[in-house]
Amino acid sequence: MFMRTVRSHASPRPATMASLMMDKSFEEHVLRIVSSVFDAYSAVLFQPDDHERCYRLGASFSLGDKVVKEAIVKPGEGLVGWIATNNQPLLVESMDQHRRRLGYYNGEDESDIKCFMGCPLPNGGALCADSKRPYSFAEKELKILQLFARLLTRQVVRPAEGEFMGGGHNYFEELCKVLDLPKQYKNWSQLLPLFLDYITNATGFRYGAFASLDRNGQTYAVEAETEPVFLEGGEPRTFDIYSGLAGWVLREGRLVKVSQNEGQTTQLFGSDDEGMPEFQSVICQPLDINKSTMGVFCLGNLDRTDIRQPMLSFLKQAVDQLALGLENLSLKHRLRGMLPKALRDGPA
Repeated sequence: MFMRTVRSHASPRPATMASLMMDKSFEEHVLRIVSSVFDAYSAVLFQPDDHERCYRLGASFSLGDKVVKEAIVKPGEGLVGWIATNNQPLLVESMDQHRRRLGYYNGEDESDIKCFMGCPLPNGGALCADSKRPYSFAEKELKILQLFARLLTRQVVRPAEGEFMGGGHNYFEELCKVLDLPKQYKNWSQLLPLFLDYITNATGFRYGAFASLDRNGQTYAVEAETEPVFLEGGEPRTFDIYSGLAGWVLREGRLVKVSQNEGQTTQLFGSDDEGMPEFQSVICQPLDINKSTMGVFCLGNLDRTDIRQPMLSFLKQAVDQLALGLENLSLKHRLRGMLPKALRDGPA
């Protein structure tokens, strides 16, 4: 039982803080992914220059060649300057209705841009994306861009805490795949196994499972797993809400990570059945829908695993993105239910 081929990864490439901070290729790689995720025309990163008291274009990716490579934006100047100075995200769905200077195109080239969004970086500056099509971005896309900004800042500014590219894992590329999943698969039963496979592949954990809270709030059910360990004949298996680490996460709505020494093990779902694996390393990441914990993604290894912050950051961003998609779907269903009533009642 519990036999699985461990996925192999490429040998890690050595990285130092100096190389990451001085080489733009890392930031440009991230911006390429941002542009791909949002189908953007350009994605740009502005960083603070404290000496000159301005914001300089640190990196960019564009489908064209119109971005001014040496662009400088003063505090409060244009949309980028407003975002960086006020430390607030901004979404402009139609530039024709809100004509303000972007700051990284020449004047005549800006007229082609019809939609824009940007968010501040925690360490100063701004991450922005634009499109030649109006209404290309909405609030959901802006929230995802903010996740990229936090992730980018955490790993570029403090790579010494664990390189984002370290261990052979390119978490940004894996996150890009996760972001594309809801576009390709609308059916939950198809999406969930693929999502589990992606996050286990990215983190190097051998086992992954998803458990959801039952409506009675007293039990939870394991819906899917990467290999048959807890599921009986493919049917969801139910556990008491007070059993296992998964039950604790569902009650408390907080992340749990465990990496124990040899001989110490953890019951993921609290089952005492013979043959059930006792994991030495575990991560349980809650899934919050409309501010309530509704499920938990669980990763387990039979041996001790070095659980670092980049891995936890990736897992949280991936699950948060999935939650945004589910919240959007839930909103659509509620609106569909409200529409017939509104049509029947008519205007007040």
